[in-house]
Amino acid sequence: QVQLVESGGGLVQAGGSLRLSCVASGRTFSNYAVGWFRQAPGKEREFVAAISWSGGRTRYADSVKGRFAISRNNAKNTVYLQMNSLKPEDTAVYYCAADLHTLVPVTTSRAYDYWGQGAQVTVSS
Repeated sequence: QVQLVESGGGLVQAGGSLRLSCVASGRTFSNYAVGWFRQAPGKEREFVAAISWSGGRTRYADSVKGRFAISRNNAKNTVYLQMNSLKPEDTAVYYCAADLHTLVPVTTSRAYDYWGQGAQVTVSS
């Protein structure tokens, strides 16, 4: 079992920044990859970013490349998503997820075993 808790969401103006945190408990944190996904109203959940167990490999959706950065601190059981140059189209509920079956970052949501409750990010124009 893995429990994931996101924090750091909120309301920000376009062009601003936010940092989301995802704190994990349960299984040894450094034994699995973690991803961030988001879901906007009326849309399907989509991949945002993912990071390998060590932090050495990352993957990003094209829509956030160059603006978002994923990182992790295994000593703190925490994964971060630094979001810069935010746009109104980034508005969504953001979820972190744990993939217990691979150590490398994966972009498909069905590969992930555990999910957090989500954090709302709203970007105003």
